[in-house]
Amino acid sequence: MGLLDRLGGHADVPGVGLFVDGPNVLRSEFDVDLDDIRAFGAKEGAVRLARLYLDENAPASLVQAAEERGFEVTVTSGDVDVRLAVDATAAAVQRVVDTLVVVSRDSDFKPVLERAAARGVETVALAPGEYGRSDALRNAAQRSLTL
Repeated sequence: MGLLDRLGGHADVPGVGLFVDGPNVLRSEFDVDLDDIRAFGAKEGAVRLARLYLDENAPASLVQAAEERGFEVTVTSGDVDVRLAVDATAAAVQRVVDTLVVVSRDSDFKPVLERAAARGVETVALAPGEYGRSDALRNAAQRSLTL
């Protein structure tokens, strides 16, 4: 059984991976709704991966709310960006997803989008708002949208 089969995907349905940079996106000034992010992913295809990355200071209520909305939550004591970048790159390189959506304002994910595109994966940078949006991230993605 291949990885795609274990994830419940089908080769004929485009698979989407949502990778959300929690500390960068889930801020009061952006008023981001995780349901809106999932809905965006569903418009792109079958959501195979929906991951929210948080730091160790994240409240338990946020973790619970995200899990209730179908997100796999990764809480890390280290740098959230590094973990997200490694996981997103692996999903693209292993072709687990056909479309990679990085939800962030952070230019640190530019190499992730570039590597994914080089492997033939469609890339989307989804920003929580215009304020503080990374031009480098927007330019690295094949499509760039704002929540």
